[in-house]
Amino acid sequence: MRSIWNGAISFGLVSIPIKLVNATESHSISFRQIHLSDGGRIRYRKVCELDGEEVATAEIGKGYEEADGSIIPITDQDLAQLPIATAKTIEIVSFVPADEIDPLQMDAAYYLAANGPTAAKPYTLLREALKRSRKVAIAKYALRGRERLGMLRVVDDVIAMHGLLWPDEIRVPEGVAPEGKVSVREAELDLADALMATLGEVEMDSLTDEYREAVEAMISAKSQGAFEPPSEAEVEPAGGKVIDLMAALEKSVNAAKASRGEATQAQVTPIRRKTAAAPKAVGGKKSTSTAKKTTAGTRKTASAKSTATKSTATKSAPAGSAAAGSAKSTATKSTAKSTAKSASKAASAKKTAAAAKKAAPRKRASA
Repeated sequence: MRSIWNGAISFGLVSIPIKLVNATESHSISFRQIHLSDGGRIRYRKVCELDGEEVATAEIGKGYEEADGSIIPITDQDLAQLPIATAKTIEIVSFVPADEIDPLQMDAAYYLAANGPTAAKPYTLLREALKRSRKVAIAKYALRGRERLGMLRVVDDVIAMHGLLWPDEIRVPEGVAPEGKVSVREAELDLADALMATLGEVEMDSLTDEYREAVEAMISAKSQGAFEPPSEAEVEPAGGKVIDLMAALEKSVNAAKASRGEATQAQVTPIRRKTAAAPKAVGGKKSTSTAKKTTAGTRKTASAKSTATKSTATKSAPAGSAAAGSAKSTATKSTAKSTAKSASKAASAKKTAAAAKKAAPRKRASA
């Protein structure tokens, strides 16, 4: 690979001669501007404003335009003579954990190649030190007319450098987050986690640029005169559509699993909405109290009837006769049953029975 910059890594007092090689390349398809009527190329020509003549690249230099419009010429020699240590040196300033680097700062990536046999030993020393420390090196360097920030890390057996944006080049995300308070339920988070686990398992090498492949196929078909425009796909308008988030998440999980040949859930669980609880019966305790009073009154009536029956039987039977004894026995049994039914009214029943017994002898004596 062709180097784009030669210099050295400054690692304390250690200097490592290196060559800078692009680690990435663009595979995007470039188009030319053409004249639609005849297909002729449209070219941009660099013309001098003073004499109107086209200028070759070798005759073009740099210049700084001041506020009044005057141009101050700046040569490459002027830039090379600036008293900065990073003009031809990648100067390491610190070592930090990789997770301290904000991915927003990542820029272009380069490979650093050892430049010559004498650079092999210090190059390997720095590489192994980075491996063992599990850290990355933060460095400053100058490239294409400006000083830049970089991060050195190990990729396989090579030291790679990522260009970093300066911290003040990262914009604050004001007004980007959704406005207002949005609540997310635990069930929705669980489904989101399941979808992440399903979609997260992918081989990076299997990902391709499908748009570029389609453009290349179209160009090939047009060059062979066999191109047929595909039918336009119907695109549903986005925005303004209210969806069932739970159902959408579950369908997404099932679709992702189905694409991988995994078992899917047979049914999507709809969102369960809370229903209003049935109103409590008003006056429930009062009704229970009334029922208790009614029961107590019934028991009192039964006890009074039993006592009256006993008294009547005693009056109708002669003194000392068997009928009186039988009536007395029946009244006693009836009183016992009534007492067993209502233990709380036993004392009252006994008093009533005693009064009946006292009245019966007085009536027999008068007879």
